[in-house]
This record gives sequence, C-alpha cells and structure tokens, in this order.
Amino acid sequence: MRKINMLIPERGQPDTVALYAHDPDALARYVLDTGNAWWRRRMCAQALAGRVPEARVPGLVHRIRDEEETAEVRIALLDLLAGRTELLPWLREVERRGDGSYGVAEAALKARGLLGDRTAAPGLSTLAASPWQRWQEIGEAGLDALVEHHGADAILADLGEDRPEDRRFALRTWHRAGRDVTPYLADPDRGVAYFAQSLAADPDRLRAFLNEAPAPEAAVRAACALHRLTEDTAETRRIDERLGSPRTEVDGLDEELRRAIVHEYAPWYEWQSDPRWLLEALCTEPPGRPDQLARVTTALTAAGLAPEPPVSAGDHHQQGDGTYHVISCGNEDIRISTLGRFVTGHDDRHPARRALEDAGFRWIDGAAGSIQVTGLCVYYFGRREPLSVDTLLFYWQD
Repeated sequence: MRKINMLIPERGQPDTVALYAHDPDALARYVLDTGNAWWRRRMCAQALAGRVPEARVPGLVHRIRDEEETAEVRIALLDLLAGRTELLPWLREVERRGDGSYGVAEAALKARGLLGDRTAAPGLSTLAASPWQRWQEIGEAGLDALVEHHGADAILADLGEDRPEDRRFALRTWHRAGRDVTPYLADPDRGVAYFAQSLAADPDRLRAFLNEAPAPEAAVRAACALHRLTEDTAETRRIDERLGSPRTEVDGLDEELRRAIVHEYAPWYEWQSDPRWLLEALCTEPPGRPDQLARVTTALTAAGLAPEPPVSAGDHHQQGDGTYHVISCGNEDIRISTLGRFVTGHDDRHPARRALEDAGFRWIDGAAGSIQVTGLCVYYFGRREPLSVDTLLFYWQD
C-alpha cells in the first residue's frame, strides 16, 4: 500500500508508467480497501486494464454494485469490467430503478453497449444527443460498440427514426458511410439539423441543395455550412440576398443593440438557436468596440461622483469572465459593456445616468434590458436558452 501511495502522491504527478507495471493483485487489493483515498483507488482501477486478477473479480463487482461507493471508482470499475457478462442483469436493473450516484447510470448504459445488449440502444441514443460532451461521448461509445457487435443496419432498425435522437444516430451513421447528409438540414428538430450543418463537407452538394431546399430554415443552414467550408463572404452575401436576407425579428431590439449582440453571440451558436442569427452575423459588418473606460471615468469624475478604478467582471466577481467592467461610485456599481457604448446600474435614477448620457453613452434601463432576444440561445450557468438584452450586454460566467 505504501508503494502505491508513493506512486500516486498527494502533490505532484503520479508515476503512471510504474503504476501500470505494478503487481495487479496489489492494485486490486488497494481498490477493494475503501480506507484508501478514492482518487488513488480510481487510478489503480484504471491501471488494471487488461490484467484483472480473476480471483478479485467478485470483490470488484461488489464495489460496482455498492451505491455507498464513490461514483468515480464505480465508473472506473465499470469501464474495467465492461466485458463481464455476469454484470448484465445488474446493468439492466440500473436502467429500471435508477442509481443515486452521479454518472453511474450512464456508465452502465455504455457497459451494456460494450456487451452487445441491443436493448440499451434507445438510452444510448438519447445520451449521444445530449448537449453535454461527456454524455455524448459515452452514448456514442456505447452505440459504436453495438454497431460493432450487430452491424449498423440492425441498430438503425432497432431505433427507427421517430425520435430526434434516433435520427441523429442515423445521420451520424450515414455520414460515416460517406453518404450525402444535406437532406438532414431540413430535419424538423433543430438539434438534428444543426448536426447535419456541422457535418456537411461538400460545397457543390450544398449549392445544389440551396436551389431545392424544402424549407427556408434549411436553406439558411445550407448557406451557413457552405460559408464554414469556403469562407467566401461575397458568395454568402449573394446567397443571403437571394434568400431575402432572412432575419429573426425581436420586438424593441433596435439596430444598435442588435448589431452588438449578434456579432458577439451568433458565432457561439448553440444548437437550439435559429440559424438566421448566424447568417446575419456572416453578412453584416461588426460594430466598432473602442475602449471606453477612460471616457466613463472622466465623465463620472466631472459629475463629482468620485469613481473608483474600473475592474473587469471576472475580477469584480473574483472568478470567471464577462463582457463588462465595473466602476464603483459610492453605493452604486456602474457596468460598462465591452460590446458598445452601453452602460447601466441598479438605479436608473442614479446621477451617473445623466452624466454618462451627456457624454454620449447609452444607459440600458429596465425596459431595454428586459427585452428577450428570441431564437438566440447562449450558454449561461448550465442552460442554453434565449437571454435578455441586459444579460447579453453585461454577461458574466463563472
């Protein structure tokens, strides 16, 4: 045990070469001893890949089944023992009754895929369509294993194409076979259509699809996919004009606000977003973004408000990053956007407002700040959905 602790020190890099060459029985016994640190036990489980002592398998299986065990250790052991058919009844039971440990149910689905259990296909398909990369990778690994066991046609038949996630699997399979994915640009589910947009790789097929696209949104996606491949802004703008320059209308969102927001966030482009936002960003000129902190400080000083030095949103929150700086004036924090001449504070009647508006800045009051920018989904504290003007201009994420 002491030797293993030395190979996996509390501080510094572990000696993985020596760990993977260490006596497998000693590693297995270390994993089974719950008195050892879970992070060391997880590494020992990983180091047992391909050399698990048969006599230790029952004990390791028991560790997997024990919901009091640390989830990370259970998941590492599931990966290690994924080929053990004796686990299959328990793995299926996890789907029926659930499991309280984070990530174990997903790892169990993957293990069923590795064992060739076709009944796991629907759950794996749902995982593979997750917006979270960790679950996507687990789902795709399980589906890939099912295809290896049974062939793509069998799994495609098991899943069908009624659910969006199953059409996503069909699309991925189609793409891997080198077939044309452009028809999926017209899928009614934005997640599937976005996936097709990201996979499209033939400019000529996209140009042909543009001439016969069955829906306006599909044509917009084709234009965006074509631009990704060619980076030909002139062609993209010609296509945009031919399509009638489609735009997502937002009540109350004037051109100045719109340009600032679309050029900051449309390139992030979450899969649920309306693709017209991205096309608009590709076909319009971005606004200038001069450094305005000195001007703000000068205006506030001239008004007798004694501003403190500006700090970034990340420094203000002591973590993360954002699209604004904060200048404190007594009991009021003034936020200055990096996206344009936009400023705001908690009190729309604060004297800073008059001082900054007189200096040419635009105060974003409650009415303007509350406008929801529909169809433009932005990641924000674990969610991906449309946000308000205030949140977008003065964005912070930890």
